[in-house]
Amino acid sequence: MKVQHWGIVASLAASCFLAAPAAQASVLERIAAGGKLVLAYRESSVPFSYVDAQTGKPVGYALDLCLRLADVVRKKTGRKDMEVEYVLVTPANRIAMVEEGKADLECGSTTNNAERRQKVAFTIPHFITGARLLVKAASTVDRVEDLQGKKLVSTKGTTPLKAAEQANRERLLGITLVEAPDHAKAVEMVEKGEADAFVMDDVLLYGLAAGRPDPKALKVVGRFMTTEPLAIMLPKNDPEFKKLVDEEMRRLITSRDIYPVYEKWFLKPIPPGNTVLNLPVSYLLRDFWKYPTDQVPF
Repeated sequence: MKVQHWGIVASLAASCFLAAPAAQASVLERIAAGGKLVLAYRESSVPFSYVDAQTGKPVGYALDLCLRLADVVRKKTGRKDMEVEYVLVTPANRIAMVEEGKADLECGSTTNNAERRQKVAFTIPHFITGARLLVKAASTVDRVEDLQGKKLVSTKGTTPLKAAEQANRERLLGITLVEAPDHAKAVEMVEKGEADAFVMDDVLLYGLAAGRPDPKALKVVGRFMTTEPLAIMLPKNDPEFKKLVDEEMRRLITSRDIYPVYEKWFLKPIPPGNTVLNLPVSYLLRDFWKYPTDQVPF
């Protein structure tokens, strides 16, 4: 009876083993075997990641950094012919795309925070910003309290939207909050008077306003409602890939190779309209880069 019993157990164990799905290959293993590196980009996160209206191609500060990371992936895997594939993501689906393995690096303006780190990983921040308000130039709104009884728009799936919801709830402001599918639509709503203000990372607001037909018709106002360390997103449970990405980001920062990339997008004319954002590296970011780390206190 004992022999028969253990025979049944062994048979069941073998069946379970065969039925279990194979472990998902790491990014580096997949590429070494001939796969592509998939970079996720955004449509209107100027100047981090956006589509150049003249060429129809994705460009931006974060995208340039991702292409530097692609170079070290080529070296590490020995795949000099490694292809890079681009996939468009939105604020609403960007985390899921990385979490589900449909993108290897999300090259945009995503905030590294504790909630998101439960699903994905982040490398060292490439920018630190905060949420403020975009309003019409003639608007008397100067802070979020001035929006009492008015309409405030933000982009679906973003941390500034959550911050606005919390402020509205805790301070009993009576603001009507509206979700836009993307940043470009939110700006358009302010221009058309469909919303009184757009809350978003101030650097994005400056970039979006600069790309509008009449940039002077808009202005950025208010105190920082949040602190946003922006970083490239990557899969959570792939330590070898993350180590490679972190090491290259740290090298770019400590060698100061990141500065010309930064200057290209924040201090020089950028497409499609050759506008200049004129945003030098902030003291906050400069201090953070003295000891670059992927550990952020948020």
